[in-house]
Amino acid sequence: MSDSPIILLHGVRIFQRENLVLNNVDLSVQKGEFLYLIGRTGSGKSSLMRTLYGDLPLKEGEGHVCGFDLSKLKRSQVPYLRRKIGIVFQDFQLLTDRTVKENLLFVLKATGWSDTKRMDERVGQVLEKVGLANKGYKMPHELSGGEQQRVSIARALLNDPELILADEPTGNLDPETTGEILDLLFDISRSGRSVIMATHDYTHMKKFNTRVVRCENAQLLELSAAGAV
Repeated sequence: MSDSPIILLHGVRIFQRENLVLNNVDLSVQKGEFLYLIGRTGSGKSSLMRTLYGDLPLKEGEGHVCGFDLSKLKRSQVPYLRRKIGIVFQDFQLLTDRTVKENLLFVLKATGWSDTKRMDERVGQVLEKVGLANKGYKMPHELSGGEQQRVSIARALLNDPELILADEPTGNLDPETTGEILDLLFDISRSGRSVIMATHDYTHMKKFNTRVVRCENAQLLELSAAGAV
């Protein structure tokens, strides 16, 4: 079953409270695939992301993510689903009162790690992966926006997830830094992890010839490759 999709949605209807946000969603994402999710603010991108990581319950349709059946997902199972998913937010969501390393150790402890030596090694590995090997002692406010987002990506990689969900990860960054973060996320997908990136930054999307789906008029539409957007 290793070749089964990381994400498989069929006939899914997504609601925010009582409002239907996306109707009749079909989506399949394979291992190692990089996918752009585009659409205007309020079109349902974040609601789709929240459904994938178990924050919005799936009430109608069929949904499978990282081996979990979303329609049968219990609250107690959500933490286990999220260990298979790395989430990158637009506003970084770092703990401002502790160093970069302490931010990452906090997540490892919260997800069941206890061996101090292994935790230190893992923090070193993910910081090296995102190009911040020597910044572990820094406080978040001492970093640039791009560096803070790299820490956020490092945090998402800690538990070696199968899927990275990046919700407008470049929304607060300048164009040059945006390009660097895109390169990093694309590189992560080439290492075998699936990456879904929600964005409205169409200019940078042309950089990679990859799949694009658009949220529009309560539908999820498959478009041609990003170069054609």
